[in-house]
Amino acid sequence: MATLDRERSEPPVVWLLTDNKPGHRNQLKGLGNRLRALAGANLHWVDTESIAVPLWRSFLGMPPAADYPPAEPDLIVGAGSGTHRLLLALRRKKNVSTLVLMKPGFPLGWVSAVITPAHDRVAEGPNVLLTEGVINTVTPLARITDKPEALILVGGPSPHFDWDEDVLLGQIHHLINHYTGWRWTISGSRRTPEPLLGKLEELAGLKISVVHPERTHQDWLNHQLSASRAVWVSPDSMSMVCEAATSGAPTGIFQLTPVAGSRVATGIDQLVKNGRIARWSDHASVMTEKPLRGQPFWEADRAARWVLEKELLPTPPQEELTGGRVG
Repeated sequence: MATLDRERSEPPVVWLLTDNKPGHRNQLKGLGNRLRALAGANLHWVDTESIAVPLWRSFLGMPPAADYPPAEPDLIVGAGSGTHRLLLALRRKKNVSTLVLMKPGFPLGWVSAVITPAHDRVAEGPNVLLTEGVINTVTPLARITDKPEALILVGGPSPHFDWDEDVLLGQIHHLINHYTGWRWTISGSRRTPEPLLGKLEELAGLKISVVHPERTHQDWLNHQLSASRAVWVSPDSMSMVCEAATSGAPTGIFQLTPVAGSRVATGIDQLVKNGRIARWSDHASVMTEKPLRGQPFWEADRAARWVLEKELLPTPPQEELTGGRVG
């Protein structure tokens, strides 16, 4: 691991390597937000799609010529296989630590540290942090609203669950018809089939708002979570499940049949066992008036603190390591 000699009075610099896939970018942003809050880090995004990296440069740790950020990094973080070549090519820069999010397709010893969901089945080690689910940008709510407002998030076909939109629609109808005093906001995602989006839009009414995913904005989900007393999510999207659970709002998952051997399905099971989310069969506990609150679930914060403990970044004075909440 690199030995950092940057003056502690100078803010540390973090390069975030992105392949521009929304899920990967969300993880980078979630970790980056917390490093900025905890250590005053300056964040710089690097678009790896615009930088060609021959494989030999990755093996030798020789970065290609490119329009890099002007500030030299203390830490370089990559998320997604599309960032790995550049991350490895940059790993020999002086006084720089390297970090990969999610299970890499190369030996773990080639980077300073790895942060990956436990369901990726990477062996624990001194420079490996296993997280519950995936890191995201959501900040736990200080208070859950008392208003009967519920949010439904629908994904789409995936390799991890048998997609059955009739079963899913039946469960959505059950909630709406059973909890008539609630207001509902329903949204699909970029993976939701158009025919299903059409069926969801047919549900719109006085107490039901249906939002097409193309009409949402970057902060839409955070705003909706902050106004929600309960959240229901289809289990095919680990990202959406973890975002909802991180908010602290009672979160349930619709019942779909998992594909045998699916890592994501295993991760969902673990979230249920840890009390982070509830299954469809336990929907009454999600919709109850006074939900029980367990231990805070904020993996972006836990990951950022781990990065500082491992000295992957210059550490601020201990009294400054308080961790104010940021959005």
